[in-house]
Amino acid sequence: MKVISDIRSPEVASILNAGGVVVLRTDTLYGLLARADDHDAVDRIYVLKGRDETKSPIVLISDVSQLFDTVSSKTAQIIQKVWPAKVSIIIPSTDAPAWIRRDNQSVAYRLPDNQDLQNLIDQTGPLIAPSANPQGQPPAMTIAQAVEYFGDQVDLYIDSGEVDDNTPSQILQINDYGGMERIR
Repeated sequence: MKVISDIRSPEVASILNAGGVVVLRTDTLYGLLARADDHDAVDRIYVLKGRDETKSPIVLISDVSQLFDTVSSKTAQIIQKVWPAKVSIIIPSTDAPAWIRRDNQSVAYRLPDNQDLQNLIDQTGPLIAPSANPQGQPPAMTIAQAVEYFGDQVDLYIDSGEVDDNTPSQILQINDYGGMERIR
């Protein structure tokens, strides 16, 4: 198990691009991250977390062009006014891989308000990022807690200190009319 303190280290993108799993602080909490287009890596996170197989993961992007589905220009304008921020937007999906959609016909995306994380996503493509905790346990607020949960099962940990604001992201959903509804 390896712990580093710089998300900008080339090792982070290299591990993710090779199908690895890393724990790092997103713009909200520590998360378990893997490439969204890597079915095996996504499944690995589901096993690590003991995550409900029907629950879709959040997908972090660095640009609207990384959405799996094409959105209307009206929807694109709306979401670009909201992002980047601690706001997840649920978008109807038919083109996202089945291992991302799960039993849903939508995908939740977030464009994080963290330039280092956006730069990482530019190097790897979209990343899934559920919270770093086994299902039913509280999210890890420090790397030490994440290591306690996952130990050597994770390829790399990036320590960014203790999470002092564990407010979850706001959740918005694109409705059938191209507008947005607040879910949380």
